[in-house]
Amino acid sequence: MDLSVQQKFSTYPEGVAVLLTNIRDLIFNVAQQDGISDMTETLKWGEPSYVSKIGSTIRIDWKAKYPDEYCIYFNCKTSLIETFKEIYGETFTYEGNRAIVFKINQVVPYKELAHCISMSLRYKKIKHLVLLGA
Repeated sequence: MDLSVQQKFSTYPEGVAVLLTNIRDLIFNVAQQDGISDMTETLKWGEPSYVSKIGSTIRIDWKAKYPDEYCIYFNCKTSLIETFKEIYGETFTYEGNRAIVFKINQVVPYKELAHCISMSLRYKKIKHLVLLGA
């Protein structure tokens, strides 16, 4: 884990750190399954961020202001969230066109989330396809 990201994770409440680590692991697992070997982990806007050369940045975070939820953020200037809404509808809770929001005690639909992550990590290659090739 990138040192700055590791330090950020240490600031989260213990239970939240576990939830965000699960999302982080999912991001890396999806990248590996998709054959993406150039993943970069860093902090952007103070949030753990993941980017591939062929994709769009994914960020994850928890905010003390909203202690019962955490988010996975996508670039709001893409069609990612719009596509997720079209494909998965009410499977997720969305924050505008920039995030999927999870409650701390929510069961995460990992299969569907993995698909969303895959589309983001490959976005530059699939952005021209209807529903991003879903």
